Amino acid sequence: MKNKITKDTIEKYYKITKKAFDIAKKSVPKSKEKNADEIIRMVECYLHDSIYFKNKKDYVNSFGAIYYAHGWIDCGARLKIFKVKDSDLFTI
Repeated sequence: MKNKITKDTIEKYYKITKKAFDIAKKSVPKSKEKNADEIIRMVECYLHDSIYFKNKKDYVNSFGAIYYAHGWIDCGARLKIFKVKDSDLFTI
C-alpha cells in the first residue's frame, strides 16, 4: 500500500533528516551560533521523539516528528543560520 507509513519509511526519512542535520550543525557561522543553538536543540528533541514513537510502533507520530525536525532545519537554512547549499536536503 503506497499511503502507509511503515518502519522502512521512518528509517528512510530519519536517515535523510539526520544527514541534513549533521551537515547543518557543521555549517553555523560564528555570528549565528546563539540562534543555531535553539534550532539544534529543537531538532534533537524531535529526532529523539521520532525514535521513541518508532520503538512504540507509533509510526504516524514518528513520521510527524521527523518532519518537524526537518522543518526546523529548513527554517535555519532559509534564515541563513546554517550556511548550506544542497537543495536536495534543504529548502534554500
